[in-house]
Amino acid sequence: MRVPYHQVATRTAASSARSALALLSASVGATGLAAAAADPGLLAMVDQHAAAVRDSLDGDRRPLTPAALAGYAEGVRAAALEHGLVPPAGPVDWSAPSWLLTRLLAVCALARTLDPRHLEPA
Repeated sequence: MRVPYHQVATRTAASSARSALALLSASVGATGLAAAAADPGLLAMVDQHAAAVRDSLDGDRRPLTPAALAGYAEGVRAAALEHGLVPPAGPVDWSAPSWLLTRLLAVCALARTLDPRHLEPA
């Protein structure tokens, strides 16, 4: 069976976006969201950042997708690297996270709200 190129490209892009979000969730989301659940101040910061990310992606007018969130996270990481910011080498101190880590944690929080069908392998 032949599959048209645009369908292959779409599946590959969707799979890549889901993989990127899974990696982000494993590196930042797992510990960060647990820390936010235990710290109302951190949770409030994550909620504020999530609202800003949603606004940036026009999330009130169209549904957020894995591709949009993964692309946003990659843009944030690229901009951070251009400005000399590097990810922490060890465990993150969630009692005083940087703007960058809080923003990426917000992306993880938004990814958890997606329809699970968006996160299943294509």
